[in-house]
Amino acid sequence: MDKKVLIINTGGTIGMVPTDNGYAPKKGALLAEIEQIRDLNSDRMPAWDMIEFDPLLDSTNVRYEQWNMIAKVVAKKYAKYDGFVVLHGTDTLAYSASALSFMLENLDKPVVFTGSQIPLCEIRSDGRDNIITSLMIAACGVVREVCLYFGNSLYRGNRTTKYSADDMVAFSSPNYPALAKAGIDIKYSKAHVLDKGFEIKGELELTEIKECKLGVIKVFPGVQFGLFKPIVQEMDGLILETFGTGNIPTYDPALTELINEAFRRDTAVVVCTQCPQGSVRLGAYEAGSALVDAGAISGFDMTTEAAVTKLSFLLSRGCSFEAIRTLMEMNLRGELSK
Repeated sequence: MDKKVLIINTGGTIGMVPTDNGYAPKKGALLAEIEQIRDLNSDRMPAWDMIEFDPLLDSTNVRYEQWNMIAKVVAKKYAKYDGFVVLHGTDTLAYSASALSFMLENLDKPVVFTGSQIPLCEIRSDGRDNIITSLMIAACGVVREVCLYFGNSLYRGNRTTKYSADDMVAFSSPNYPALAKAGIDIKYSKAHVLDKGFEIKGELELTEIKECKLGVIKVFPGVQFGLFKPIVQEMDGLILETFGTGNIPTYDPALTELINEAFRRDTAVVVCTQCPQGSVRLGAYEAGSALVDAGAISGFDMTTEAAVTKLSFLLSRGCSFEAIRTLMEMNLRGELSK
């Protein structure tokens, strides 16, 4: 195969080794394991290079700085490679894949995130197939967007969420079909690949993410919203995980007061549903009408991961409050159905 793919190793379980304190990243360990995979020498596989971050991170420690590092490598090496594979820990993988989808505008090559539940150095590691198949997807070029491959399924990155802590099928895409399924063959669902309405309008553009003061509040029975008032006053944006289609309890007026205060401060409040599947429909029930009156923004069927990273992206671009209101409810990278 006359294609070349760059592997970006950020850390995570896939390249970890056993230590006295549990699994931890080790410099050079992953490359040594990958070089033992004979299938990667097949003439049906693309040529590949690897860049290894220093330090390698457990993905629980990934922040916006790492998103910028990954995106800058893609942008710098964009002309040299046909696609990119990002090896990443599973805990925050969906956040990173979502972030990159917004950061890389006019992307016209595959960027495939993957990892593993079991380190590559261990028997029964799922990392071997995840790496091999991700390289093939990145070289093929059918899917020209940021995506996530795991457990025989390829998903749009900004539609994913981590589903299981110990199952080999660790990720799901609750509101959008898989882009491909890997069985005996890799079968792409071309009807769901990002293309129509998202034409490339120029050269690749990178927006780096800046540090933003964001918060996520999950509504639960008996929640006392007044406790969050001192925090909300310092925030750039708030993601509110509500019941059902965007419902909040009406026993406590403190929430609407919080949102009204946020609105006065030009702080965006985005409403997502805490249901794994479905969409926010603000005002569909009386219990959610207060959010509409207070000026909350609908997240529709975005995952929390997509809402957090999209809001970070818009804030980093210096968008006005009104622009954020408009763009959060607009489908930019296939992250929502509307």
